[in-house]
Amino acid sequence: MAAPVTIIDISYVAAPAPAVPPEPIKLNAMEALWVVVPHLQHLLLFEGDKQLPPFDALLQSLRSSLAATLASHAPLAGKLHHLADTGDVAIRCSTDDEGVKFVAAESDADVRSLARDEDHDVHTFERLVPELDMGLLPAPLLAVQATRLGGGGVALGITAHHAVVDGHSLWRFVEAWAAACRGDAPPAPPPVFDRSRVKLPGGEELTRSILRKYSPNLPSASMPWSQPEDHRQVMRRTFALDTQDMGRLKQRIVRLGEAHGAPLRRPPSRFVAVLALAWTCFVRSKAFAGDENVCLFFFADARDRLDPPAGADYFGTCLTGCLAKLPARELHAEGALAAAASALQGAVQRMVEDPLDCWPGWEFFRVGADFSDRMINVSGSPSFRTYQVADFGWGRPRRTENVRMNREGQVALVGARDGEGVQVSVSMLQRPQMDAFKAELLDQLG
Repeated sequence: MAAPVTIIDISYVAAPAPAVPPEPIKLNAMEALWVVVPHLQHLLLFEGDKQLPPFDALLQSLRSSLAATLASHAPLAGKLHHLADTGDVAIRCSTDDEGVKFVAAESDADVRSLARDEDHDVHTFERLVPELDMGLLPAPLLAVQATRLGGGGVALGITAHHAVVDGHSLWRFVEAWAAACRGDAPPAPPPVFDRSRVKLPGGEELTRSILRKYSPNLPSASMPWSQPEDHRQVMRRTFALDTQDMGRLKQRIVRLGEAHGAPLRRPPSRFVAVLALAWTCFVRSKAFAGDENVCLFFFADARDRLDPPAGADYFGTCLTGCLAKLPARELHAEGALAAAASALQGAVQRMVEDPLDCWPGWEFFRVGADFSDRMINVSGSPSFRTYQVADFGWGRPRRTENVRMNREGQVALVGARDGEGVQVSVSMLQRPQMDAFKAELLDQLG
């Protein structure tokens, strides 16, 4: 049963007037895809020790540093609007806007259990991120929640609109906010909100066609096709693979490829290695017919893949899709890890050669409908240094989690707390299958 969370204060943090852009910032086609699935939510858990300041002082530091950060991230204090005269959706900022919602709360939930248990307390996690109604435009873009927890800990929850923030942008924002809270200089380079950085064939008309297809009822931003509401039954677990685990896994993949006459085209990256492991464990934890294809879908950052590149400083959502699939029998075979890694490298290579080949990536919902429970959907990346960038002056978080893992077969990746390993969070509907997934993972890493 979820621990109750009591809201003790709601305030708003506005962007400084000189920083507010005077003109609307129109979404591009890559961002338009996310208008109907807007919530991007992450949770940072800090255990109580001598580094944590008193809660009131902590709240004041977070508020003042957020205000300072909005000087360079002012669009996040605005709202997403439907421009009915043109059919566009755009970020509009105004000095009359309330700003970013800042929630202060408290709960008896034990921070040690939340931060250290392998199984997620899903219901409590969901109460530790702020609620935002994004289903009707104009819709807010950002809210934060700081919750005092039992055991002397603190939870910091972030809800952002996925149409204007992807994982790369979110963690760049957290890095800037944390630096301001510590009193350090902001990370360089500063964010760029210029949507003309992302050049796609079709330009604004492509964006409008995407909006008509996926958001036909604007200003209502409800999803036009049904999704099963089973997230309350989904269980989630987090596994941490340290540097030694990753080293052994990569070596094993290379050996298996050579032993079965199918050497990899290059040594596997952390990303490829850990997804090959998750894909194999997923298939072996469930009952699939040998000739059934099982898919793995992931979004890839396209900033530096576009022509011309959008640039690492581009602040927005800039993602393309990658899809790999293999028959279940190949993922049961002795060389499964190498076969999975090879298929993933192929998907990545196709994306590198043509970043728009598998775009719009939103078609994974259609693929998901075809493959039902035979697909893994991956979010995040080991390159996200979530623990390193989220030091607000009282040390790294004990745990960070993607709260929006509501479907069977979702996998969320971030860099591990040790800085070199990978944190893997997995959601599944049935405990026996989750137990089988874990047993297979430990066996593969053995």
